[in-house]
Amino acid sequence: MRLPAITVPDSTTAATAPDPIGWKVLAAMVVVLVLWASAFIAIRAVGETISPGPLALGRQFVGAVVLVAIAAWRRPPLPGPRALVLIAVYGVLWFAGYTLVLNMAERHLDAGTVAMLVNVAPLLVALAAGVLLKEGFPRPLMVGIAIAFAGVVIIATGGIGADSEPIGIVLGILAAMLYASGVLVQKVALRSADALSATWIGCVVGALVLLPFLPQTVVELSDAPAPAVLAVIYLGVGPTAVAFLLWAYVLKRSSAGATASATLAVPAIVVLLSWLLLGELPTLLGLVGGALCLAGVAWSRRRPRTTT
Repeated sequence: MRLPAITVPDSTTAATAPDPIGWKVLAAMVVVLVLWASAFIAIRAVGETISPGPLALGRQFVGAVVLVAIAAWRRPPLPGPRALVLIAVYGVLWFAGYTLVLNMAERHLDAGTVAMLVNVAPLLVALAAGVLLKEGFPRPLMVGIAIAFAGVVIIATGGIGADSEPIGIVLGILAAMLYASGVLVQKVALRSADALSATWIGCVVGALVLLPFLPQTVVELSDAPAPAVLAVIYLGVGPTAVAFLLWAYVLKRSSAGATASATLAVPAIVVLLSWLLLGELPTLLGLVGGALCLAGVAWSRRRPRTTT
């Protein structure tokens, strides 16, 4: 889901390590991408059984329990006051807001289309960075935005199936905006905070924000069939706790370019898993629009050639 695509690892890593992307890093990256992709499938699969709020709370509660246990074992340093505030904001935007809105979007659109819409988030981050961080608006970024926007228009005008609803597109874009906002805050927080501390505290904050759904969660999980309850547990353990920790491992050992390109594989994995496990596929126009969205993100990350 997008954090990694814009978090820049230590610049000394690539310069000092002869083989920064070894087989262990590649294996971890593959596991993370599959876990993140599988989250879209699990959310879609239980969407008719468990409401978006209870599903979000259940996922974050399970993830928080696992991450707090790991933190108690590893004992990472606690962040300072300023970083703690940023992590709390990140927890509200990402772990609570994004998760909740994503669950809502997948009640109205197939998993593959939602995944393609959400992956527009790196473009939103680049735009915000251009304004807030004075990073400017290079030509590849503007061209990429135009391509991705064309993809969103195609999805909106004819890229959803008969069983889908246009409100899902709005929710998918809102999820991308929350994703992007969370990444920007996280990027600043990680300058002075340990990655494990930022992750477990952010997850706990997300669970606390979602506590208003607790009564509904208790009722729905009590009445839900065992596979649905297991799906909630899986979302908390796999795509939340394990995936975020493995990604921290990847970030320390791979380049920014590798992480950025890797995240573009998530929607393709989602479409494949959705077809195999749910029997769902985006419409032809949805696939075309989604491909344009991803192509726009990829194009925006081009760097101009330098001459010597």
